[in-house]
Amino acid sequence: MAEDKLVLVLPDATKLEVDRGALVRDIVSAIGSGLARAAIAVMVDGRLLDLAGSLKQGGEFRVITEKDPEALEVLRHSAAHVMAQAITELWPSTKLAYGPPVEDGFYYDMELEHRIVPDDFDKIEKRMAEIISRDLPFTRVGVSRKDAAQMLRGLEYKLDNLERIPDEEEVTFYVTGTEFNSDWKDLCGGPHVPSTGRIKAFKVMKVAGAFWHGDPTKQQLQRVYGTAWFKKKDLALYLDRLEEAERRDHRKLGKQLDLFSTAGDRNDYVAIDGERIKEDIGPGLILWHPMGGRVRTVIEDHWRREHFKAGYEIVYTPHIARADIWKISGHLGFYKDSMFSPMDVDGQDYLVKPMNCPFHIQIYKSRPRSYKELPLRWAELGTVYRYELSGVLEGLKRVRGFTQDDAHIFCRPDQIEEEVAGTLAFARKILADFGFDNLAVYLSTRPEKSVGGDESWNLATNALESELDKSGLKWKLDPGEGVFYGPKIDMKIRDALGREWQCTTIQVDFNLPERFNVNYVGEDGKEHRPIMIHRALLGSLERFMGVMIEHYAGAFPFWLAPVQAIVLPVTDRAAGYAARVVSDLKEKDFRVDLDDRNQKLGYKIREAQLKKIPYMLIVGDREVESQCVSVRTRDGKEEKDVGLAALIDKMLKESIPGKHDLLDRE
Repeated sequence: MAEDKLVLVLPDATKLEVDRGALVRDIVSAIGSGLARAAIAVMVDGRLLDLAGSLKQGGEFRVITEKDPEALEVLRHSAAHVMAQAITELWPSTKLAYGPPVEDGFYYDMELEHRIVPDDFDKIEKRMAEIISRDLPFTRVGVSRKDAAQMLRGLEYKLDNLERIPDEEEVTFYVTGTEFNSDWKDLCGGPHVPSTGRIKAFKVMKVAGAFWHGDPTKQQLQRVYGTAWFKKKDLALYLDRLEEAERRDHRKLGKQLDLFSTAGDRNDYVAIDGERIKEDIGPGLILWHPMGGRVRTVIEDHWRREHFKAGYEIVYTPHIARADIWKISGHLGFYKDSMFSPMDVDGQDYLVKPMNCPFHIQIYKSRPRSYKELPLRWAELGTVYRYELSGVLEGLKRVRGFTQDDAHIFCRPDQIEEEVAGTLAFARKILADFGFDNLAVYLSTRPEKSVGGDESWNLATNALESELDKSGLKWKLDPGEGVFYGPKIDMKIRDALGREWQCTTIQVDFNLPERFNVNYVGEDGKEHRPIMIHRALLGSLERFMGVMIEHYAGAFPFWLAPVQAIVLPVTDRAAGYAARVVSDLKEKDFRVDLDDRNQKLGYKIREAQLKKIPYMLIVGDREVESQCVSVRTRDGKEEKDVGLAALIDKMLKESIPGKHDLLDRE
């Protein structure tokens, strides 16, 4: 084939020969006029390109239309440009920084003297609509680095972006229109939709502060968020989902149900020696209240029971250690920015632990090990600490101190597949117990920055892939997203709103045993290197709890509810019998409260419903006489004259983890 020709392989395996440098738009038109009208962009060997560009390489070629998931990314990137143009037209002194598409929308960081507030959103949207109505083309223009630097004089954020473009990549601007010198333009690598008219449904959502490159020592910018969809009905559905998500927000429900609190929930100051000091433990750290403590205890107790059944032993390790241990593991080199600063202890640097694995290795190395002992499965609910930027902290979901349900399996090479298979099955069982059986599964492969040789990485990756195939789970490849010491399986749960949350991770590691010189004595009497499998099922208890609160809208399944039933005496005459009902239920280990306040029954029922207590057990003169209770559920269903034995039997059945259908949920 001539050097000036490229070969494209279409989805039906048809091969198409085109000129090198041919316009993408012309290639798509040659395939079909109808396809050209529907085209948003193209995918060439896994890379998104827009129709305005020219083709410089061949390979697999696919046209992206509105039906393809990649199309929304292109649409939202384009909408970010239109929003930036609208804002710069409204406030001409604006300095743009960066505006990418993100999940469900886009944002643009910018510096401007005007403080954008929600009252400005309508004005921005109207200017965006005006730009969109003109159906202006997005025109791609390549320029030299020297010319680009000249054009961007005084725009320090764009100049910074320019310096970050690799030398081998072309520098391009996108013009909203056709006239490079007069129409609005922005430094950008694309891709974009063919024209602004393709943006049919959009909305400016919120504004927040953001440091340039997330660095708190740099300028704080205004980050304006928006969303864009191809159809207005899709936008409406998305806004409905957001409204439901707002109703389920774990931070609001956590306060309503008195489960936990964080820094900033109160704004108290104390005067000490004339100094006004804020009374605050600091952001990203969780205070568990008694009701939250109850739920967490139930989760932990179930977790421990199931781990003992699955052949694990429970270990405990310190919260701090000498920094050298993380130098050996490699964590200090790869994750230093996410670790808290060292503390001086006897002239040596100590760190609060960001992960548990080096500690478990120390337990393993506390004495010689034999092949007959393996596999060793050790689990720990270990609290770790990681430095997260304040701007990304979010209730329970993104914190600086959290408890991992961590485990490490030390096994022989011939045991890898069996252990991975067992861990996959165990993870599915535990997640299903908590009501999550809709999973998204990914195999994450070697990242750009990693340790270890190709042979070890290939062995580990092949073992994970093999067991995923055998498991019957549907899974996707997530290239380059493994950890620095090995590939991993990620299992994400889908909540009631269809959102994915990272929970289970299974990582096969050949490297840490090598770095720490971990061995066992084999059947041949010689030393051999074990394999280490890192594993978490729930991820972190904090994030998992936050996800559960939102999944169940605070109405936990009966077995998890902090208060499973509350007894409500109607009159003082029923107080003695009500206390006996509470005592009988507590003897069966149910979490039961008594509300014997001098308040009207309707008021007490309403309070119990707001607390999302599964059962309200009403006791009046009739119930005292018949030695029964009247049962009212949190969703308003009622059943009168229920005998205590029958109630206990029903509650025992509903106390089984995984039984989530016996109570109606909100």
